[in-house]
Amino acid sequence: MLFSLIIPVYNRPDEVDELLESLSKLDYKEDFEIVIVEDGSSIKCDDVVRDYGGKLNISYYFKENSGPGNSRNYGMQKAKGDYFIIFDSDCIIPKTYLKEVSNALKQDYVDCFGGPDKALDSFSDIQKAINFAMTSLLTTGGIRGGSEKIDKFQPRSFNMGLSRKAFEASNGFGNIHPGEDPDLSIRLWELGFETRLFPNAFVYHKRRIDWEKFSIQVNKFGKARPILNSWYPRYNKLTFFFPTVFIIGFIVALVFLVFNHDLLLQLYFVYFLVLFLVSTYQNKSFKIGFLSIKAVWKQFYGYGTGFMESFLKIIILKQKPQEAFPELFF
Repeated sequence: MLFSLIIPVYNRPDEVDELLESLSKLDYKEDFEIVIVEDGSSIKCDDVVRDYGGKLNISYYFKENSGPGNSRNYGMQKAKGDYFIIFDSDCIIPKTYLKEVSNALKQDYVDCFGGPDKALDSFSDIQKAINFAMTSLLTTGGIRGGSEKIDKFQPRSFNMGLSRKAFEASNGFGNIHPGEDPDLSIRLWELGFETRLFPNAFVYHKRRIDWEKFSIQVNKFGKARPILNSWYPRYNKLTFFFPTVFIIGFIVALVFLVFNHDLLLQLYFVYFLVLFLVSTYQNKSFKIGFLSIKAVWKQFYGYGTGFMESFLKIIILKQKPQEAFPELFF
């Protein structure tokens, strides 16, 4: 057996049902296993797993809640395969996925890879707008949409592959969340392993979140980045500061407007107009175009303010991350 698919889940049996249904339609002909790790859920998915027992090779484990990183490690410890593929439970997998991964590994092997995410036509308008915000070259530089430099890619754990050798050498994910996936990527680089983007190994990432949850999520992303920068200063990038600079710049533009200087605000208007036009064209919907503006603003504001707070506490005031942001650690 080559591939073991590792799926942590917390109170999401409906998601697991959709995910397993998509996995049952894969056109991959070789053996593979699925390892479901129930992370202390009060609403279990064991009945759903049982329904697919005749279609798929599935192992199911229940453990006390300890966070997604530890649950993925637990699943990899239990798995039988030589290569682990990690999905979030809110993903839907295209039928060609494993064939694409297998071909890519045969062509140019790597011990850790990541793939992009896309949106299905059946997703809600808000989900499509958030997907645009998270994947567009105009917002994140395409790090989740397949546009980042492919030979120094930091895989995201909603769609990530890891060899058993790399897992055993690195001990897997740490206890920070979010941020556990770039943390693992950097530790793998330090150990001499390579990571790479597989552009054709995409998943449909459903992201069952509303605006409030999205704001909280990206705010945590912003808080996690200065912590990672303090641990691994060698891998710091100026682009990590962009959302914070964006928010500060917008405030400055409003101040300038009071003094009848509107050039900076016009630049912001042009940027959001381009976002609207590109999203409208990609999604073939004016509504999603408008919602994308809202999604991008929430993304930049949430990440930018979180980054600013964390930069002050971690980099300037030298506070310990676990004490400054205990909500980010399991």
